[in-house]
Amino acid sequence: MLELRFIRENIDLVKEKTVRRGMETTLLDKFILIDQQRLTLLGEVEGLKNKRNTTSAEIAVLKRGNDSDREKAEPLIDEMKKTSTRIKELDIELATIQEQLQEIVMAIPNLCDDAVPVGQNEEDNIELKKWGEKPVFSFSPKTHWELAEQLDIVDFETAAKLSGARFALLKGFASKLERALTNFMLDLHTERHGYKEVLPPFMVNSASMTATGQLPKFAEDLFKIKDWDLYLIPTAEVPVTNIHRDETLNEDDLPIKYTAYTPCFRSEAGSHGRDTRGLIRQHQFDKVELVKFTTPETSSDELESLLNDAETVLQMLGLHYRVVTLCTGDLGFSSTKTYDIEVWLPGQDCYREISSCSNFLDFQARRGGIRYRPNGQKKSRLVHTLNGSGLAVGRTLLAIMENYQQEDGTIALPEVLQPYFSPRFKHDPEG
Repeated sequence: MLELRFIRENIDLVKEKTVRRGMETTLLDKFILIDQQRLTLLGEVEGLKNKRNTTSAEIAVLKRGNDSDREKAEPLIDEMKKTSTRIKELDIELATIQEQLQEIVMAIPNLCDDAVPVGQNEEDNIELKKWGEKPVFSFSPKTHWELAEQLDIVDFETAAKLSGARFALLKGFASKLERALTNFMLDLHTERHGYKEVLPPFMVNSASMTATGQLPKFAEDLFKIKDWDLYLIPTAEVPVTNIHRDETLNEDDLPIKYTAYTPCFRSEAGSHGRDTRGLIRQHQFDKVELVKFTTPETSSDELESLLNDAETVLQMLGLHYRVVTLCTGDLGFSSTKTYDIEVWLPGQDCYREISSCSNFLDFQARRGGIRYRPNGQKKSRLVHTLNGSGLAVGRTLLAIMENYQQEDGTIALPEVLQPYFSPRFKHDPEG
């Protein structure tokens, strides 16, 4: 979240950046009104408390005096009882106002970077570059769901019987490819890119969801565990970022870089009718996540490095893709700048997002109380957090299916994945 004082002192800037995102300024107008009410109440409370302190000292002096002085103290005592009652009333009113103000602050999105293009939706995103070439086929390429049915490697009907719509049962080659891709990504990010692998819980509490910005604004997108303060994670970003919630890190330890595999769970609220075929938009999917904690001075460079790390996965898999900068209207709530990597899917004749790499500046760190102590300084500062998909495993799987499909209906295997398919255990007929 943004700092309350920053919003108050830079209200025009915050309004301008909010409008750039395509949002109304109604929330900020309400902030101005309630913040003024808070300041007025605060001034009244502080005035009454100062009066109480002064009068209490006067009463103490009168009580030590003669009978006449003690008589003079009585009306002052009665007046202070009324003052104390009024202070209590105002404190309750002030607490309510402060709670309302906090709710508003929590609902204000991060300020977009000045370099982010102004636009309304994904159609206004700006293409930065492309890598590789689109594959050329001597036949009409099939979609991944057509290949899945033909090869009997993804079963949507059985998944629907087990769980409902937007679930998938991977079988045989597809399930092994999913596992191989996960291991390949984790190995690459830990051994080449220097990330530390972690395996976090797949359920987190509301404090964790609040720190990364999922709550309170996006509650309807989450799967809540009934009667528990627990949610199924929508992305590993949530538990991994919260590893250092309410901690103060040492500058020498930064940047801290984590990678994690987790399943992800999303209700996909508001996406009715979109991408209903295949594996594109599922309630449950696997992802390998990249998370960074760094200093404000280096977070911009760390975003570029994060993007390169995610791109490397696709390059090693030989998959054509493009990188786009998200416009203001397509930018996530907590992000100041985001790059999307979109992989080419020949069966669908389009690009599809396979990774988002974002810089949140200190937006999440302020919500989560994640700080660091600069060398030689006593006062701590908020860290900057970043995260990106490295990659969405299911979408990488379907990209391989569509890009590596053969004319005879089979699917070739990228060279870098072949070691993950080598037999590790051989059958011994003698036991």
